[in-house]
Amino acid sequence: MSDTKPTVLFVCVHNAGRSQMAAGWLRQLAGDQVEVRSAGSEPAETINPAAVEAMKEVGIDITDQTPTKLTWDNAQESDVIITMGCGDACPIFPGKRYEDWKLDDPAGKGVDSVRPIRDEIKARIEVLLADLIPAT
Repeated sequence: MSDTKPTVLFVCVHNAGRSQMAAGWLRQLAGDQVEVRSAGSEPAETINPAAVEAMKEVGIDITDQTPTKLTWDNAQESDVIITMGCGDACPIFPGKRYEDWKLDDPAGKGVDSVRPIRDEIKARIEVLLADLIPAT
């Protein structure tokens, strides 16, 4: 990882649900200690409304986020790349830390079904953050 704050990139297919919720959690829990990015291999036009609602319930507003296309540069400039079902579209760079989080896709699901996904993402973010920014 770089000598400055670590950069984490969350990647899923549509960049509309899982990766946006993960980015929202990391921004909330890490503050300015981590640079947070998210992208999709085939980004949707808008964020999943159920993901927006589920995050709003825990006080995190992701309505200002927009699904973004995964680029080579974005991945190459990240220290940690966390994939969530982007398949072969995720580039591999030597020296990067990779994690593949197996999470249900919230696409087409209501907020009741998205809440457990949101909560699982939070638990994973807490573990990631403890590793990236050890307590002093």
